[in-house]
Amino acid sequence: MTKKPNPPRTPLPFLGVACAVGVSTMYYNQPLLEEIGRTFGATAGRTGFIAVATQIGYALGLLCFVPLGDILERRGLMMRLFAAVAIGLLLVSLSPTLGFLLVGSILIGALASVTHIVLPIAPDLVSHEERGRAIGTVMTGLLLGILLARTFAGWVSHLAGWRFVFAIAAVMNGIFVPLLWRIMPKLPPKQSLTYGDAMRSLWTLYRTQPLLRESSAIGALVFASFSCFWTTLAFLLESHYRLGAGVAGTFGLVGAAGAMVAPLAGRLADKHGSRWVISVGMALLAFSYVTLWGQERIHMSVVLHLAALAFGVIVLDVGAQMCQVSNQTRIFGLDPSARSRLNTVYMTIYFTGAAIGSALSTIAWVHWRWDGVCGLAVALIGLAALRHTFGRRPGTEEHCHPTKEDELMEA
Repeated sequence: MTKKPNPPRTPLPFLGVACAVGVSTMYYNQPLLEEIGRTFGATAGRTGFIAVATQIGYALGLLCFVPLGDILERRGLMMRLFAAVAIGLLLVSLSPTLGFLLVGSILIGALASVTHIVLPIAPDLVSHEERGRAIGTVMTGLLLGILLARTFAGWVSHLAGWRFVFAIAAVMNGIFVPLLWRIMPKLPPKQSLTYGDAMRSLWTLYRTQPLLRESSAIGALVFASFSCFWTTLAFLLESHYRLGAGVAGTFGLVGAAGAMVAPLAGRLADKHGSRWVISVGMALLAFSYVTLWGQERIHMSVVLHLAALAFGVIVLDVGAQMCQVSNQTRIFGLDPSARSRLNTVYMTIYFTGAAIGSALSTIAWVHWRWDGVCGLAVALIGLAALRHTFGRRPGTEEHCHPTKEDELMEA
């Protein structure tokens, strides 16, 4: 019996930083929508679609770029994508029109999908029993990137304008290219496939893996509800409290407390099973919107309003993180040789849900304001709960067990 060779020991925290740098590109624009609208003389109904454009681009990037993680050397691929993101961010910072900014948002969204070339590396570095913990550690970095991007963007914009936010972000992504070269080893592909074969296999994976279909549907609906809050928060703060981008960004810092639950969510998924953790996560998401509902109608001091919002944000982010870590823990257990492609299918559907949530919440805000946004979010969580409930079938795995290919690799 031969011993399985040890994988390259890239530190898990570094992978978390890589995820944070990549995914933050997606979220700089959310607290800046009011300010961007003033620059171009656009209404909230139009500027809200900047966030939608970025998420559409991300879904396209997940579909087109992430499968390359199974067929190309991954360090070089990541370096090229980070360099391209830096160029895209610089172009967005120079946008002369709203139309140019929308096209640029699609571009940087697509290139920011590099995050999900990084993430599938995490379970390769640990034993099967620690898969959830490893994913949770890297997901902590990813969620911190999502949340702190808003804080960074809000306050930099407050001090120097929204264009400067994207210029600094371009420099950050450019600096990360030599860091990848220095810290990460070469990561050869796991399979010898053509790009066409890899793309065709996406449908095969979706068609033959019921758990992948279930996880993707739940993830899309949960992230759609999550996006409802963050897409419209800047509008609520500006219209109801007369607070600007800096304060909207600060809520990202508040929500970062929720990122700390990621390693715990991973350990709970290893111990109790992913379905149990997803159930708890969805209950927390629903509870968060109950606390957020009625913010425009309740008469109390601004401080108490903001405290209630802060509490809701923390619960919202904890619930979303529990669902996300658990979903990815179970899909990465399906086929180790296809983790990038499994992640492609899952995350493409996941961010399609985010784009739909952002678009619908913008419409809800225009017509029904904050109560409409919260009502929409709760309805989306309800649909996710139905899919989760009826997804339970006899013989469905509750825990992430090694696949047959995993067991052969151990021999």
